[in-house]
Amino acid sequence: MLQKPLLIYLADDDNEDRMLFKEALDEINMEVYIKDFDNGVTLMEHLLMTDQPLPDAIYLDLNMPLMNGEECLIDIRNEPQLSQIPIIIYSTYVDEAMIDRLQKKGANWYLMKPNSFEELKNLLRKSLNYVHIELKDTPPLSEFIITAS
Repeated sequence: MLQKPLLIYLADDDNEDRMLFKEALDEINMEVYIKDFDNGVTLMEHLLMTDQPLPDAIYLDLNMPLMNGEECLIDIRNEPQLSQIPIIIYSTYVDEAMIDRLQKKGANWYLMKPNSFEELKNLLRKSLNYVHIELKDTPPLSEFIITAS
């Protein structure tokens, strides 16, 4: 069980995926507040507002219009006040070269969108536990990709 509520930002252009993500969070019995965005531009605008609290973690979909997840990752890591926020890439797309590139650009973890709601809950629980214990070092590739097992 988490000790303090976490503020999570989710950027995903698919409204159905955002709704499933929120429903899964509601069911995993962790104190989490989520703010969602349907594109990377809006996410970045919100992150750069000085009157808004910074999130404890950001889940980024890779394939979004206007600004994709990789572009957001780069922009976030280039902003000193945002550079330490854990970023979890959240996508259906799996390519080892892409995953390696995202890790080198500063993503903390890669979470593949699962096929079932139960798997989604397990993956969110596992990834939020990683965020909560504040793993600071870049994990090895075997721990970078978060799987349901």
